[in-house]
Amino acid sequence: MNTTRPEDIPLADSLAERLARGDVFAEACPSREVLRNVTSRWGVLILVALRGGTHRFSDLRRKIKGISEKMLAQTLQTLEQDGFVLRVAHPVIPPHVEYSLTPVGQEVSQRVEDLADWIERSLPVILSARESAQAKSV
Repeated sequence: MNTTRPEDIPLADSLAERLARGDVFAEACPSREVLRNVTSRWGVLILVALRGGTHRFSDLRRKIKGISEKMLAQTLQTLEQDGFVLRVAHPVIPPHVEYSLTPVGQEVSQRVEDLADWIERSLPVILSARESAQAKSV
């Protein structure tokens, strides 16, 4: 007869552990929103740009060609809300605002920079595959 009590059996994945860790495949998991924010075109570029150190808004806008002021402001705000970007406003006239990465921002920026680097290194293969696919669909 088995005398093991249910409470003595360790759960491989308790509900609390799953909730704390997140489940990107679950439709309602907040990790999906964070993933979207980090891997968006502008999110990736801002995170990589800030790896070079603290930047002002106008510096980031010049560095990230093609981003509008509105998208830069929105994306910076989103990354700040997620805890990846630190915004420091200095009380001077004219306003002086600086952006930098938090410790967790440094971590995630390294990962997206690795992805961006891989894409750039693999671009010839990717473009060739794209051309082949287009030629087959014609």
